[in-house]
Amino acid sequence: MPGRKKGGGVKKSLSFLLRFGLSFGLLWFLFFRMTQDGKVSELLDLIRTTDVRYIVYAFMLFALIHGLLLLRWRIFIEALKLQVPWINMARYFFIGLFGNLFMPTAIGGDVIKAVGLCVNARQKPAIVASVLLDRLSGFASMVVVACFALVWGFSYLTNPVIWIMVCIMAFILTGLGCVLFNERLYRLFCSVFYFFPRVKKAVIQMHFDIALLKDRKSAIVKAIGVSCCSQLLLALTFFLLARALHQDVPLFYFIIFTPITCVASALPSIGGLGFREGMLEYLLMHIGVMSGIGVSIGLLDFLFMVVVGVLGWVFFMCTCNQRSVCH
Repeated sequence: MPGRKKGGGVKKSLSFLLRFGLSFGLLWFLFFRMTQDGKVSELLDLIRTTDVRYIVYAFMLFALIHGLLLLRWRIFIEALKLQVPWINMARYFFIGLFGNLFMPTAIGGDVIKAVGLCVNARQKPAIVASVLLDRLSGFASMVVVACFALVWGFSYLTNPVIWIMVCIMAFILTGLGCVLFNERLYRLFCSVFYFFPRVKKAVIQMHFDIALLKDRKSAIVKAIGVSCCSQLLLALTFFLLARALHQDVPLFYFIIFTPITCVASALPSIGGLGFREGMLEYLLMHIGVMSGIGVSIGLLDFLFMVVVGVLGWVFFMCTCNQRSVCH
């Protein structure tokens, strides 16, 4: 047992170092590119004259987005008839935000949410199903918003890479939906757990909980609707951060770029750091925005994540002694 713990600790350390290296390696590359473009002094001038008002407005929107995400999860919890108090759900939601800063991917916080609510719970598969559906509805909203924006701005986007990215997202969403809501495909997928019968049984039970939502389509529609609102608010957040840096980029572009950026942020890193900035830099430079603006917007967004994550940790600690919260 001690050997296992030691091995697990080494694995976690290596994983963190790898993500740290990826994030800061990408940032170093992006900053190196900026120096090559010779726009560093111009960018620094823009940063020095940043309009703080827009940053404050953007942070307020960023905080509101997480209120909508909490509501989205609640929709699935109620649809699955789980008896989970709001305070308990909020507690693990916010500590999940804090965990997102350190977990291997953006879905690390989902693991914290699921594990937290599953402790001593009777309906463990249903709880995991609520978290999975919550994440899936978020991804669905990215595809919906990106597709509508592409159709809306068909004549403005000539870069085939953007179209390919959105098509890949739509393909993945379709595949996930087919597996989750089709019993035969789902059981075929579960065959990978053949040598772990208890895990297989739990995963199959989770499918029964997900299948219940076929008769409660209104919950899925509501959740995706809330997710679309959060995507639009995040696009508006990026738009305000661009305005803070004196960039007059039409909101329309951020509505298209935000879902693609969110997917990039889910790659293994420190809170999406590096991948988010790189994607924003690439997309914004494609429409003629000065080098470094995308990186600056991404870093400000990461700063917002850190602030909200720390506030989430404080909320978690402050509610730790409440009986209604602790199992």
